[in-house]
This record gives sequence, C-alpha cells and structure tokens, in this order.
Amino acid sequence: MSIQATLSRWFALQALLGLSLVCAAVYGATRLSFEIKQNAEFDRHADIVRHVASETSQPLNVEALSHKLDDYFQSHSDAAVSLWSGGREIYVSGVRPRGEGWMTRASTLDSPGVDGRPLELRLSLDTRGDAVLLRRLAWTLVGAAALGTLLIATTGSLLVRRGLRPLKRLAAETAASGPDRPGHRIESAGYAEEVQPWIAQFNDLLDRVEGAYRQLEGFNADVAHELRTPLSNMIAQTEVELGRERSSAELRFALESQLEEATRLSTIVADMLFLSRADRGSRARRSAVESLAAQVSAVADFQEAALEEARLTLAIEGEARLRMDIGLVRRAVSNLVSNAIRYADAGSTLQVRISSDAAGARLAVSNIGRPIETNALPRLFERFYRADPSRAGSASHHGLGLAIVAAIARMHGGSTFAESANGVTTIGLTLAEADEAATKGQHADPAH
Repeated sequence: MSIQATLSRWFALQALLGLSLVCAAVYGATRLSFEIKQNAEFDRHADIVRHVASETSQPLNVEALSHKLDDYFQSHSDAAVSLWSGGREIYVSGVRPRGEGWMTRASTLDSPGVDGRPLELRLSLDTRGDAVLLRRLAWTLVGAAALGTLLIATTGSLLVRRGLRPLKRLAAETAASGPDRPGHRIESAGYAEEVQPWIAQFNDLLDRVEGAYRQLEGFNADVAHELRTPLSNMIAQTEVELGRERSSAELRFALESQLEEATRLSTIVADMLFLSRADRGSRARRSAVESLAAQVSAVADFQEAALEEARLTLAIEGEARLRMDIGLVRRAVSNLVSNAIRYADAGSTLQVRISSDAAGARLAVSNIGRPIETNALPRLFERFYRADPSRAGSASHHGLGLAIVAAIARMHGGSTFAESANGVTTIGLTLAEADEAATKGQHADPAH
C-alpha cells in the first residue's frame, strides 16, 4: 500500500473517531439537559399540587382542590395529574397519558386525604417532543460526522499528495543518476529539511559507488594487462617452439620458461584470491603473544640474499609484543622489505622501526632513495598501482604487494601509512591489540 493511501485512510479514521466522540458528547449533553428540564417540570408541578392540597386541607375540600387544580393544569396540556386516597381516585386532570412517550412518577404528599389517610400523587409528563428533538439531533450529528469525515479524508488526501510531491521528484532525480551521468548529484536546496539528510546520504553513496566503479574499471584493466603479458609470452614461445624440430635441451629450456610464466600467473591469481577473502571481512587468527621484532628478524634472514645482491643492510629498532597471525605478519613484513629493497639506493641501510602502545603496535620500514610524489602516496596500497611507471613491466613485481599489506593490516584491525620526504620513504602498518573475539576469528589462507 502506498504512503498516500495509508495516510489518507488514517486521516479518515482519525476524523471519524474524533467527530464521533464530539457528536456523542454533544448528544449526551443535550439529552442530559432535557432530563434536567423534565426533572424541573416534575418538581414544579408537584410543588403546585402540594401547595393546593395544603390550602384545601383541614379538613380536605375535594371540590375546592379539584377546582384549583383544574385552573392550573388546563394551561399545561403536557402534564397529567391524579390524586389517590385510600386506594380511591379523588382527582384526575383533563389530560390522561396515552401511548408511549409519557413519563410518570408517584409520590406521597404531606397533606391528609379522605379519612385522614395520606394523599398519593401520580404525575405524568409528555416527553414525546423531547424524544423527537433528540432523534433529529442524533441523525443530524451522524450526518455531520459522516460529511466531516468525507471532507477531511478528501482534503487530507490532497494534502498528502501535495506533501509527497518532493519524494516523487526525488525518485525521478534518483532514477536519472547512473553510469551514463557521472558526477550527477541531487541538489538538496529545494527539499524539506526532513528529506535533506536522505539526499546527503544518497549523494555520499553515489560518491562511493562511482569511486568503486572507477576503481573496478581500473582494476579490470590492470588485471587484463598483468595477465596478458605472461599469457602472450607463453603463446609466443609455444608457437616458436612448435615451428620446427627442437632438441631435448631446447624443449626443456622452453618448458622451464613456460613454468616460470605459469608460476607468475599462479602467484597473481593466489594473491587476488587472498585479497578477495580479505575484502569479505576475514579476520586474522591470533596466536599467543609473540615478538614482532622476532618476526622481522626472521624475514630479514629470508631476504638476506636479496639484501646482499642490492648491497643493502637492514637494522631493526624497537620491540612490541602482541597476539598476531605469524604467517600473515611475516608476509606483510616481507612485502614491505621487498618493496624497500626494490627502490633503495645501493649501499644504504633499511631501517625497521617498531613501537607499541595500549592500542597495539606500529611497524615502519624506511629506505633511502628517490622520493615518491605526494599525490601518489595515498594510492600506494591500491592493487596494481606502481609509483614508478618505469618498473611496470617487472616480472618479479606485479603491483599487489602493498595491497596485501593493507589487507593484512585490516585483518588485524589496523591500518597502513606512507610518507616520503628528503630522500627517505617510510611505509608501514599498524596492528591493533586483539580482544577475545579477534583471537577466535577466522582468516583467509595466507597462501605463502
């Protein structure tokens, strides 16, 4: 059911209930007024009869009593009176109650009747006129309630329709937003104050969606580019090798080259699967409290050959102990160290600084080399992004290392950072201190 129909029905129901209560109150007050008036009439007529009876008593003069009562009740045709004494009717007025619509009351008078017995008064009033008026009033009030309900429901429906026009216009503007109109946003100036937060949220959502769409387009292009190179190499080399007869040694060399390219493809696919699982909210499985410096030292031992080849040394400063996923942390540190080796000046020292506080640990890897432009720093952790385009074709570097570092940091409840100034580039991550829920969480396969 539409909002307009729902609100219109509630307006009609509210109007019907409200008007019914008002009409019922008016009818009840009128009926009470009539009852008060009838009681006053009874009391007034009864007082007259008592007064006349007291004047004609001692002893009771029935003839004088009848004469005086006839004089009074001849001008009150809506009243019927009879007096009884000892079970005998001693007086009756000229009007007798007939049919429905008469109200009768009986009472005993203080004046003595025949043979000293008390007089009994039976007084009847004609209330048919009041009943007719009450019936007319009731039908009038019912009609007024029905007409008022119809009027309020009609005007309420029109008001609701008018009030919902901005929502219809908003729906039209929302429908106009899409990939074919990038940058289109809804102006909130022409809308009510209550609608403006929704418009602001929708515009923010459009910003996020367009950003994700642009990132997805770039990501798809990067994936195609990264996979195209090894596939092209494999296809070209296979065509060359099949072009003529080859010796066993030549075929073995060709297969080793194909294996190298297949391994590169497998590495890219495995890294993409890992990032996909991390994006779905996987959390790191924490072990017992471990030394972060010890993990860096283990990575340094593993990277010793690469450090020697690049004529670099690695220094570790500081310590932090916390619960962590050792495999994931070592992978993140290895990626950071490999990235620093790749861009460090020969003969320099890589500095790994570790610090900790109540929130967790901070690990930063610094290298001396060509600085990174400021506008490129926020994009370092994007997939397939390379701050140095000249190295885009490197077979050993496919642009996912720092993206994996960012994913591992998120899986530990932390974040990443990067800065470059005065020839020193520092890239690192933070690891949040684990709670009970984090220690029991699941994580994606590190895929070493």
